[in-house]
Amino acid sequence: MQPVLVLATRNEHKVGELRAILHPLLPNLDPDVIVSASGFDLPEPIEDEVTFAGNALIKARQIAAATGLLAVADDSGICVDALGGAPGIFSARWCGHHGDDEANLQLLLNQMSDVPDKYRGAQFHCAAALVTPDGREVVREADMEGTLLRSARGVNGFGYDPIFQPDGYTVSAAELSPAAKDAISHRGKAFRALAPVISHELEQA
Repeated sequence: MQPVLVLATRNEHKVGELRAILHPLLPNLDPDVIVSASGFDLPEPIEDEVTFAGNALIKARQIAAATGLLAVADDSGICVDALGGAPGIFSARWCGHHGDDEANLQLLLNQMSDVPDKYRGAQFHCAAALVTPDGREVVREADMEGTLLRSARGVNGFGYDPIFQPDGYTVSAAELSPAAKDAISHRGKAFRALAPVISHELEQA
């Protein structure tokens, strides 16, 4: 079966999460035709924009242009109030190199160690982008509000999930079930907003 929708990520945690989010929103789409960028021999894109939306579009544009298929990408990160919104777009490489979740998490905890609880507000932000082979582009953005914990809790999720407590909850994002997290997460909200556009484009393909 040929792919029809490419997720512009090589992060297998994110691939699984995106498939879980998109599948119930696109019930007529066989999950097997949703594939990741790792199946294509492409260089890592240079994410040199200064916004989440800009970087999501860089990734989706590369895949759409190279494959001739619909491409979906997201760029997301954690924005800490006391740090003026940092790490923000630098969340995945906050420790100085890309993709070391544990080092990123520990650095952020150390930077926030002396900050009182009342000033530990934070948000996860996600920009979800769709790019078609003929160059049409749509972006949807969403947040998940919460508080930074003082130590990691839970084994679900990835990235900064173990040190983030969503508003209205007494557990970390990494202590929620995948389905419970998807229901409230920045990524879930952004892709639910984008799903009708994806559905329309698939019908036109």
